[in-house]
Amino acid sequence: MKYAVLIHENESRWEGAGDELVQLYHDCHAQFAKEMADRGITMLAGEALRSVTTATTRRRRGDDVMVTDGPFAETAEQLGGFYLVDAPDLDALLEATGVLPEPTIEIRPVAVFDS
Repeated sequence: MKYAVLIHENESRWEGAGDELVQLYHDCHAQFAKEMADRGITMLAGEALRSVTTATTRRRRGDDVMVTDGPFAETAEQLGGFYLVDAPDLDALLEATGVLPEPTIEIRPVAVFDS
C-alpha cells in the first residue's frame, strides 16, 4: 500500500543550526532509508521542502480566487518534507520512522480512485 510520510517540524530550529545538527539529520534520514529497505518498504519519492516563507497559497471562495505569499495557516510546526513509499503494512512503516529525529511524522494512506 502507498503511504505519504509527512515530516513536520518547527523551522526556527534551523536558524543558526551548526554542521553537527545538519549532519545528525542527514544521518537519521540515511538510517531511515536503510530501515525501510530492511522492512520491504520501497521509497518512491522523497524531498525536503524550502522554508514556509517561500510558499504561495491559492484559495478559492466561490468564484473568487486569491493568491497570497506564505503558508495557508500559521502554525508552530511546518511541513518540511515528505516521502512517498510503498509499504507492506502500516506497522512496518511505523517501526521504520522510529529513527527520524523530527517531532511529528504524519503517515497517510494514498487514496486510490477507480477509473
